[in-house]
Amino acid sequence: MAQPKTAWEDHPEPLTVASAPVPEYGSGSLADLLPTLAAGLGVPDMSATITELTPADRNCVFLIDGLGWEQLKAHPEDAPFMTSLLATSRGGTGRPLTAGYPATTATSLASVGTGLPPGAHGLPGYTVRNPDTGELMNQLRWQPWAPPGPWQPYPTVFQLAHAAGVHAAQVSSPTFENTPLTKVALSGGTFLGRLPGEDRIDLAAEQLAAGDRSLVYTYFAEVDGAGHRFGVDSDAWRGQLMYADRLVQRLAEQLPPRTALYITADHGMIDVPFDEQHRIDFDEDWELSAGVALLGGEGRARHVYAVPGAANDVLTCWREVLGEQFWVASRDEAIAAGWFGPRIDERVYGRIGDVVAAARDDVLLIASEREPKESAMVGNHGSMTPAEQLVPLLEVRS
Repeated sequence: MAQPKTAWEDHPEPLTVASAPVPEYGSGSLADLLPTLAAGLGVPDMSATITELTPADRNCVFLIDGLGWEQLKAHPEDAPFMTSLLATSRGGTGRPLTAGYPATTATSLASVGTGLPPGAHGLPGYTVRNPDTGELMNQLRWQPWAPPGPWQPYPTVFQLAHAAGVHAAQVSSPTFENTPLTKVALSGGTFLGRLPGEDRIDLAAEQLAAGDRSLVYTYFAEVDGAGHRFGVDSDAWRGQLMYADRLVQRLAEQLPPRTALYITADHGMIDVPFDEQHRIDFDEDWELSAGVALLGGEGRARHVYAVPGAANDVLTCWREVLGEQFWVASRDEAIAAGWFGPRIDERVYGRIGDVVAAARDDVLLIASEREPKESAMVGNHGSMTPAEQLVPLLEVRS
């Protein structure tokens, strides 16, 4: 006769580091997209690692901030044109790309523009510790300021393409033209600022036609903004998705000959309920805050910096408290598992937390006092779940 289960046997096991779904660095991540396109344009030292894609003389990347693969598939009525392109994703395989870890805007835009994973380009989170100052640095807003060149010293793919004689251009909001994030991630060639979405799209089409070999990037932010404020599937979010869909169709209808248009995103998003079960408040939890000098990252992708000598104790505590809902790893475990890519540059090592925590369940580790605005967001992202990691790579050719 079977013996009854003990309380210990009923208790779920903590998540193992090895069980986290690591992004497809080197074959199907955002960092592989521009190098693949540039290789097809004949740019030296670029590799076509997304093997499903076919070269084109003119290439355009339209990045829609916050539009994950799962969210797009769930809203066919709001995005009929992009829905009609789902089968074209990733070279006609109908498969998505992975964003990279963490699945957050600053990290992903740096991966797109440099063609490097986070461990190399060095923007491994929303906020990370600056080893030179000991302060938390917000890499999206670039606060407090740090010299951009040493922070991210590699050339962008746009710079390399421009040097190789390819017509390179970015068409985006004028507010992004001189930001440090643009400088380190997307500089090179010509930056053209336009506010109205239609003007941006029309100008992107003109820039594609301006060269026999072209690499053009354009960007739309409002889907992400609506998701953070109101949630995925809210009326506001759906409205922005509808508008983005019309912009994609407008661009597709203006492509000059020999062009490949790719529609992608920097991350997906999930809504997290506003209750204590789903939102754990670091600022009110003495166990989680014990031994912690700085709390970085964001609610679903935390970098935890311990006071000297406390890293092992913090790791043990975080695993005990959060290990059934978060993948919790030491810095070296996360690096060895490939979370940030196949290599970590020496200058990047100290930016990664002593402890790294990535949410698996629909939970959020907020900090209501330190991060009041971020803690109030409805839609969130950052971790390695499919809803956050998977992004489209829709394709239109002329």
